[in-house]
Amino acid sequence: MSIHVKNNITWVGQRDWEVRDFHGTEYKTLKGSSYNSYLIKEEKNVLIDTVDHKFSRDFVLNLMQEIDLDKIDYIIINHAEEDHAGALTELMSRIPNTPIYCTENAIDSINGHHHHPEWNFNVVKTGDSLDIGNGKKLIFVETPMLHWPDSMMTYMTEDAVLFSNDAFGQHYCDEHLFNDEVDQTELFEQCQRYYANILTPFSRLVTPKITEILGFNLPVSMIATSHGVVWRDNPTQIVELYLKWAADYQEDRITILYDTMSNNTRMMADAIAQGIAEVDPRVAVKIYNVARHDKNEILTQVFRSKGILVGSSTMNNVMMPKVAGILEEMAGLRFRNKKASAFGSYGWNGGAVDRIQTRLMDASFETTIALKTKWRPDCDAMEVCREHGRTIARQWALSPLPEKASQPEPAAAPAAALEVPVNAAPKSTAAGDAGQKMVCSVCLWVYDPATGEDSQDVAPGTVWSDVPEDFLCPECGMGKDVFDPYEG
Repeated sequence: MSIHVKNNITWVGQRDWEVRDFHGTEYKTLKGSSYNSYLIKEEKNVLIDTVDHKFSRDFVLNLMQEIDLDKIDYIIINHAEEDHAGALTELMSRIPNTPIYCTENAIDSINGHHHHPEWNFNVVKTGDSLDIGNGKKLIFVETPMLHWPDSMMTYMTEDAVLFSNDAFGQHYCDEHLFNDEVDQTELFEQCQRYYANILTPFSRLVTPKITEILGFNLPVSMIATSHGVVWRDNPTQIVELYLKWAADYQEDRITILYDTMSNNTRMMADAIAQGIAEVDPRVAVKIYNVARHDKNEILTQVFRSKGILVGSSTMNNVMMPKVAGILEEMAGLRFRNKKASAFGSYGWNGGAVDRIQTRLMDASFETTIALKTKWRPDCDAMEVCREHGRTIARQWALSPLPEKASQPEPAAAPAAALEVPVNAAPKSTAAGDAGQKMVCSVCLWVYDPATGEDSQDVAPGTVWSDVPEDFLCPECGMGKDVFDPYEG
């Protein structure tokens, strides 16, 4: 099946209604997905990307209905993951000499997946172009770490179509291809879910890369993504959303997530939420049991929130495994501009709360005082939890509270629960201090002044402020602007 996109551009991709897991089992694709491949027929015939490897045979057979494979002049691979380039082996077995255009990093990835170094690779860089006839060109733009080192976008002149790769896409399957044809609520929910769970770690790269692309002053009539819809109606609306989401995004929202053994921690979560709502009814408060709810939905809510509270019963003096797992994911997603606090019930000891609070600090949340309750909370302990929620509401308010909520705080509740101050916030060290290590916010490579960086002639003992401005992270190739002080 094919769908006409614009002029001589045709969608030759594959819908996947059944897929429910991406990146192993880390991303739940509750609405399915699509693998978007595009065929351009000008004086030169060009194929942009393929589909997931499990559809390789179907893809090639369908493509043969659109064009004699021997007449494909160029193959463009914007990204080498299996869901983009998975059908290459099947396709190249039939047209083995067809030139493949991709970034230098993509060659390593493609060979890693397909093991065919003899293929006719052609390396492109930002600004390189390929003439496809009829007065039209393809212009390439490297987008490293959005979200892989090999990623790039391809722009088609005259038709003004940006083939945007993973950016601006969503795991969303629908019989319709274009953004104005589908359910708008579903579409934008999936867009935000996609950004929150996949692109959040690279937010600091999104704005400069979009600014670079806009700086070319190229008109954009469509954005043709690798997953989900093609943006033809007001296509830059999704670009504007990305710029908003990349700017340390937060809403007036608090997310409470927990796991519990005997419902004691759940009772605490409910009471804390009541206290928040009592003081600041403007705040949207959502509560999730991490053992029972869709993990990616929780992480999307964390992305939207100004702050989170993470709770767990103590088991073997540590937190519940599901809580530990989602905290590890938060550390990898590297959320910014968010507050956090730990809470939980315990019996013999309360190690879970301490560990959660420390892990939140490690994940760069600005932490607030933690809360522990021993055994099942009684009426007095529940009031302590509600008061904790009231305190959180006051401390985390984004604007002046309603007049009633601004009145003096009530006297302290009975000491039925123990509030535990745990280093309210991680220490901050000036980046210019001698000996201060710096960490790449993209790949987490650490620059140590004591050792320098031999490959770029940075001598041992060179403090960060003296490192040349053209320094690149040796792991991911990003520049100095994405480095932060290392607090490890």
